[in-house]
Amino acid sequence: FRSTGIAGVAIGVVAAGAAAGVAIERLTVGRGMRQKARLALDSTGPYGGLRGTPGKAYAEDGTELYYEVDDLDPEAGADPAPRRRRLFGRKAPAPVTVVFSHGYCLNQDSWHFQRAALRGVVRSVYWDQRSHGRSGRGVAQTRDDRPVSIEELGRDLKAVIDAAAPEGPIVLVGHSMGGMTVMALADAFPDLVRERVVGVALVGTSSGRLGEVNFGLPVAGVNAVRRVLPGVLRALGQRAELVERGRRATADLFAGIIKRYSFASRDVDPAVARFAERMIESTPIDVVAEYYPAFNDHDKTEALAHFAGLPVLVLAGVRDLVTPSEHSEAIADLLPDAELVLVPDAGHLVMLEHPELVTDRLADLLARAGAVPAATTVDGYGSTSSTGPG
Repeated sequence: FRSTGIAGVAIGVVAAGAAAGVAIERLTVGRGMRQKARLALDSTGPYGGLRGTPGKAYAEDGTELYYEVDDLDPEAGADPAPRRRRLFGRKAPAPVTVVFSHGYCLNQDSWHFQRAALRGVVRSVYWDQRSHGRSGRGVAQTRDDRPVSIEELGRDLKAVIDAAAPEGPIVLVGHSMGGMTVMALADAFPDLVRERVVGVALVGTSSGRLGEVNFGLPVAGVNAVRRVLPGVLRALGQRAELVERGRRATADLFAGIIKRYSFASRDVDPAVARFAERMIESTPIDVVAEYYPAFNDHDKTEALAHFAGLPVLVLAGVRDLVTPSEHSEAIADLLPDAELVLVPDAGHLVMLEHPELVTDRLADLLARAGAVPAATTVDGYGSTSSTGPG
């Protein structure tokens, strides 16, 4: 049980900033009330309910990769549906496919707001990375006990593109680990980028040196976490059933940790925070463990050269503790023609925290890439403020 004890220490260090907030909440809100609130948010929250035409691709090792396609609606520009805001003019967009790649411990639904705004306006593909969402467990991981690599994810993305968008121009959009996946694709398949990619969006991501991230912890704390966490995760991954029971028992603490490392704004809609919490909670601990080593090994700085000359959007939250905005600035330094957008009051899940801004900049990228006519700003769509527009 030594590993369990070490796990407690490591988790305690990581949770320090969140635990105080949870303790204060417990003084004012009973556990039963918190459970009822979660159930209410889960039953009424509209987030993550958008579905498209399903499809399956198969990775090199046989892993089943699930994706959905939102097809172009020729009438979308002329007759927008209720709650939709017109993003573009009436002219039909160019035949471009936008492929969205999500981050670690998330799934394709993390693009909910952007998907809602772009639905029918441009052909889009949303997929779940291996062992996430509706995709199958990684065959190489379960059969060969092999950890995931970012290079493997790049090849997975190629399999999805081959199945869902085998021809025509492509815009690649990636958040966090999804951005790393996009870089790995470019590194392994430069001809694909040169011949078909017409635009790239890298949101809250990094091209390397993730081992230097301190996650907002003091030096002693982060050094302790780096020293013990890989071994702890391996041990916990081998006791997945026990750990999952423990996660449920400590849901309040983990909810505080998730919120601290996902958002920076104080007025994030509780339903959005709960939506993010559900996505992250749904990732089994053994999957968390088998992915973790990939990030320290990730270095795709040289692969960024394949995006030179393309319309590129680099966007990050200034208060991102997971992939700090300095990493996005480093990417932009290597792509001087890229648009760099730093969002002051935003954390790691910037596309959920500030959906209007992210969708607006993404719409502009699609216009620069020739995917759609000149874009206009999304007016008031998808606010995550608990008070709503003034």
